[in-house]
Amino acid sequence: MALSKRSRSVGSVRMLIQRNRKHHRKEQLLSKAVPVLLFTAASLSILTTIGIVWTLATETTVFFQHISIIHFVTGKEWLPFFRTNAQYGILPLVCGTFLVTAIAMMVAIPIGLGCAVYLSEYASDRLRRIIKPLLEILAGIPTIVYGFFALTFVTPMLQTIIPKLQFFNALSPGIVIGIMLIPTIASLSEDAIHAVPSSFREGSLGLGATRFETTVRVVLPSALSGILASIVLAVSRAMGETMIVVIAGGATPVLSINPMQSIQTLTAYIVQVSLGDAPHGTIAYYSMYAVGSVLFIFTFFMNMAARHIARRFKGGYS
Repeated sequence: MALSKRSRSVGSVRMLIQRNRKHHRKEQLLSKAVPVLLFTAASLSILTTIGIVWTLATETTVFFQHISIIHFVTGKEWLPFFRTNAQYGILPLVCGTFLVTAIAMMVAIPIGLGCAVYLSEYASDRLRRIIKPLLEILAGIPTIVYGFFALTFVTPMLQTIIPKLQFFNALSPGIVIGIMLIPTIASLSEDAIHAVPSSFREGSLGLGATRFETTVRVVLPSALSGILASIVLAVSRAMGETMIVVIAGGATPVLSINPMQSIQTLTAYIVQVSLGDAPHGTIAYYSMYAVGSVLFIFTFFMNMAARHIARRFKGGYS
């Protein structure tokens, strides 16, 4: 009996050792495979970016072999589909893009920042858990829905107030893009405001300041870097917005800051050409890549600015 018990115990120990060895081998294989998979994912993203830049650069080079870059940058007329005397001055498209972006920021910044301040400084924890997810629902609505909302609801409503407002205009898509960007500014700014140490607030309140004075004079200046980063990211997204301006903005490239008339943005023109308005191999076709390069440069520098500001924000309270 004693020998059988010993043999059983020895057998169970051997089985336990074998299981531990198998588990250890699996952990070793997993520890070796995870870095390889992560490196592959990072490499794919980098290669994709390189491919995009390479495509834009090569096709844009073909365009500038026919059109002067000085005329492209300084020209005030954009008439790419004329068979004779076509004009490729990009300023009207840039003007339309900046106009829509400016209108969107005038809507998104005050409302988004107000939501962030309320959620961080005034709302209770229970109310914050309810309001913030509801606010972020706006970020999940497809942009094409926003576009038709701007065209069929916002524009007719604005026309009752502004009779001279054209059916396609810059004001309506600018307002709707601003509404779409409210969650971006509100969420990122709320995180920045919430990261301000509580000792700042307590010290201000202890000196006799009201909650409003503490928010305006202490909390917001302390979170300024994070707030600016959220605004820069929102500006970058507004400049790259496509469907809303395609549906509600029109297709009239004009060098004007009048928001009541039809305009065309950089992204709207890219969509127009990609739908087949310009045959493949023509100058108008290659102009799509030149416009895309300009948009890529704008968004690249805006993202770099946001990263720089966010980096300063992260080190602000250490």
